[in-house]
Amino acid sequence: MSSITRLAAVVSLGFAALGSAAVSAEEARYNQIALRAEVSQEVAHDLMQVTLYSEAQHKDPAKLAAGITASMNEALQQARKSSGVTISLGSRNSYPVYDDDQRISAWRERAEIRLESADFATLSKLTGELLQQLKMGSMSFSVANPTQKKTEDALLQDAINAFKARAQLATTALGGKSYKLVSLSLNGGGFQRPQPMRMQMESMSMAKSAPTPEIEAGSSQVSVNADGVIEVQMP
Repeated sequence: MSSITRLAAVVSLGFAALGSAAVSAEEARYNQIALRAEVSQEVAHDLMQVTLYSEAQHKDPAKLAAGITASMNEALQQARKSSGVTISLGSRNSYPVYDDDQRISAWRERAEIRLESADFATLSKLTGELLQQLKMGSMSFSVANPTQKKTEDALLQDAINAFKARAQLATTALGGKSYKLVSLSLNGGGFQRPQPMRMQMESMSMAKSAPTPEIEAGSSQVSVNADGVIEVQMP
């Protein structure tokens, strides 16, 4: 190969390298900032959950199981009379009871029934009635999924506006003239606060007429986060 041909090849390679460097420079991004904006709203709990249980002890495990089953069946039949209440069976387990000589002296069994409803008055009344034969396991409150989704949708625009305001603040602080949005993700979530609750449960099991538990459902914060990256354009 002649010297002129070799020189042409070197020049050609040089231009190719410069072209590649120019493309890389164009693809490189500078002055990028990751930002987060969060908006939230207090939402009243609109769903009530109650867990009741039957528990007993007997020397004969078969008689014990039969007694628990009869108690749960009676509770289920009574619960089904209340409209708007979702009913499901919870856990059921039995275990041996040992005497001082570590011999099995009896068996103990427990079974749960779980109730859920958006009608607090109906479920509260039903709970008071069932407490004549069952025991209280737990009572809790939450925001129903449709309510949470509706609230998150309403907060979506607020989250975007809050992100834009923070992006402009960061751009100004850096002395930039404007910014470009590189990426943005919106995520919803909820923070369950401990809910206050009052219940009239003194001597419920001995009362002739079942008192209705008094309740305070409380509320939770539903929030939407806007996480994104901006690229500040300098003057």
